[in-house]
Amino acid sequence: MQTNGKPSENLARVSQFVDRWRKAMPGIPIEYYDERFTSVLAHQAMIDGGLGKKARRNKELVDEISATIILRDYMTARHR
Repeated sequence: MQTNGKPSENLARVSQFVDRWRKAMPGIPIEYYDERFTSVLAHQAMIDGGLGKKARRNKELVDEISATIILRDYMTARHR
């Protein structure tokens, strides 16, 4: 979803993947989780960690940090 409440461009692709996954693995639950702004948070974490501009341009590293943030936030929300 976008900040205005409308579906994002990626939602259709994600929904198709989820449908296929649920058919292939019906016993494994899937939950949607809002990942907006995690790249911004990842970049801020990189800056706070003292990483230089070159490292902050590494998309794989940004994605890895973003995924870590998503997992952390998800686990925190589930714990509450």
